[in-house]
Amino acid sequence: MTALSAVDGTVEARGPGRAHRTTRRSDARLLLAPSLALVLAGLVLPLFLMARYSLAHFEPTATEFTGWTLENFVKFFGDPFYLRILARTLTVALSCTAICLLLGVPAAYIISRISHRGLKTALILATVIPLLMGNAVRAAGWMVLLADKGLVNSALIFSGVISEPVRILYTGTAVVIGLIAVLLPFMIISLQSVFEGIGEVYEEAALTMGARPWTTFFRVTLPLAMPGIFSGCLLCFVLAVNAYATPVLIGGPSFQMMAPKVYEQAIKINNWPFAASLAFVLMGVTFALTVLSSITLQKRYGAV
Repeated sequence: MTALSAVDGTVEARGPGRAHRTTRRSDARLLLAPSLALVLAGLVLPLFLMARYSLAHFEPTATEFTGWTLENFVKFFGDPFYLRILARTLTVALSCTAICLLLGVPAAYIISRISHRGLKTALILATVIPLLMGNAVRAAGWMVLLADKGLVNSALIFSGVISEPVRILYTGTAVVIGLIAVLLPFMIISLQSVFEGIGEVYEEAALTMGARPWTTFFRVTLPLAMPGIFSGCLLCFVLAVNAYATPVLIGGPSFQMMAPKVYEQAIKINNWPFAASLAFVLMGVTFALTVLSSITLQKRYGAV
């Protein structure tokens, strides 16, 4: 079918294929509409509301937040106490991410290269099953293990390694251990699917050209898996930065991180403006680190 243009007399083809493509695009927009509306209602609007709270004056006796001010952010960046909490949160998150990467890469690679289907399924299930348990329940289990008279200290004393219990619970080490137990399955599952997609032909080609297995892994396999490694690290880092149950239960009141501090300001003190500013600072720092790491990896390995 053709149509004559009323302006210059040219003939424009309007076949059934073009109309079909237009209909498909309209259907795609209709299918995206519910999810976009859910994201708008559940994420964007609360962020705007939280941004308004972060710029409001705090009055303990007031029922509504009024005024516009930057005093909440000035209070945060001007107080070394809160800066130390932010630094501690980022240090713990980066440490947990690095350890999960070191432990997750070999585990994911081995699982991906196992040819026996039953064994591979069993290992994947063993990795996923801990995710079915709540963080609070797992943290309570670590409290039993790491207590002064817990299983770890009892085993060390019984074996003669130590003579008195070592303080592990309510320390930064305990928080890192608990977070690694929570985050490691996410890292392994993310990397296992990536290694699955990397064909063994690349490794075989490198081996036939004289490369050793370790050289092949570090020079061929890891660069190809870098997009998945970045995704796994990003997932672990974001979850560690926003962790709540593990720092509260295992770290105790003396080891403070950002997420529990946001809860404390909002619920216990009812200082919603300052709690919102804490949340925005944490979100901004996380976003900035994510963008910087993505740009660095793009320059080094290409698109990620």
